[in-house]
Amino acid sequence: MAGHSKWANIKRQKARVDAVKGKIFAKMSREIIVSARTGGPDPDGNFQLRTAIDKAKAAGVPNDNIERAIAKGAGQLGSENQLEAIRYEGYGPGGVAVLIEALTDNRNRTAADLRAAFSKVGGNLGETGCVGWMFAQKGVVTLAGPIDEDTLLEASLEGGAESYELTEIDEDTPGAEVLCAPTDLESLDGALKQQGYDVRQAELRWLSNNTVDVQDTDQARALLKLMDALEDLDDVQSVTANFEMAEDLMAASAA
Repeated sequence: MAGHSKWANIKRQKARVDAVKGKIFAKMSREIIVSARTGGPDPDGNFQLRTAIDKAKAAGVPNDNIERAIAKGAGQLGSENQLEAIRYEGYGPGGVAVLIEALTDNRNRTAADLRAAFSKVGGNLGETGCVGWMFAQKGVVTLAGPIDEDTLLEASLEGGAESYELTEIDEDTPGAEVLCAPTDLESLDGALKQQGYDVRQAELRWLSNNTVDVQDTDQARALLKLMDALEDLDDVQSVTANFEMAEDLMAASAA
């Protein structure tokens, strides 16, 4: 698949654009609020909150925003509407499977917004379970820097990893992604840090069990338009799809 962009690489490129848009600040603040509310406001005792804060800092979210989000989650800034985590599923153009994670205080509004985004490009929002079986949730620890595979393999196995893949963090930085069961993410993160690895991110991520290779320009353009429309929605935290496409096709379609 040389010359192709896997969804992780597509997401990485889109994340840089989203960061410029500033939309990422609000999404990450919501994630911090829910993490603090669920597991408490102390990052040392709340791994979910700790990783949300690390992700926010890496994206350039100001400390004031982070502290305010923690305070909101802890109920220190008065009452506010409760955010609910919901997973939505649907089909994009050409039958591509799309999985959406949202944090919302109004299910009806979120569903209506998602349905409108799908319908504009010929896709449709489906019932729960319609495409979920095509994905598996994994813990993913992203490492930056030159990687010796033998050393990484040994460290990963000690931390409870299932597999790893060498990748590029960005155009100038080599690295790797180490995968594990969701319940092993905290222990794997700690083990790799203890071995001296530069851990850039530890997160839960949906990975597709099968992929659709997009080769048609119109379909590629419609899919990228759908991904942008979904990720632009305030309630949406993450979008995962099971398509891959050649990098030149992606560049031409995004232009």
